[in-house]
Amino acid sequence: MAHTIVNPDGLHDPTHFGYSHTAVVPADAELVLVAGQYGSGPDGGVVSTDFAQQVKQAFHHIGVALAAHGLDHGHVVQIRTYVVDHDLDKLGTIAEAVQECWGTTPPTQTLVGVASLALPDMLFEVEAIAVRP
Repeated sequence: MAHTIVNPDGLHDPTHFGYSHTAVVPADAELVLVAGQYGSGPDGGVVSTDFAQQVKQAFHHIGVALAAHGLDHGHVVQIRTYVVDHDLDKLGTIAEAVQECWGTTPPTQTLVGVASLALPDMLFEVEAIAVRP
């Protein structure tokens, strides 16, 4: 088994927010680290100023990066998301995208609200840690 996701009794159910509380990785597993991905096109420019479109594209890029190592979203144990001008509407958009990728067993996640990201039109960025058994 590559990893185990656990939401312990005594803590709220975080899955509707798009994350889980804990992940356990076996000692003999290999980690694959995916740098921050955003809603970019082939030239690296932001393809849309729409937040939901940027989120969808960024998670797609995570999948492409994982596939280069023979992995998929199911191998991810942790994501970190960075959101410009975070609010509850954006949280809902992210939670929907996470559910599309991971269903009812999302990885652990830390969401960080930020003033800006690397490029002026970037509204969202996500990085991932995946486990190869």
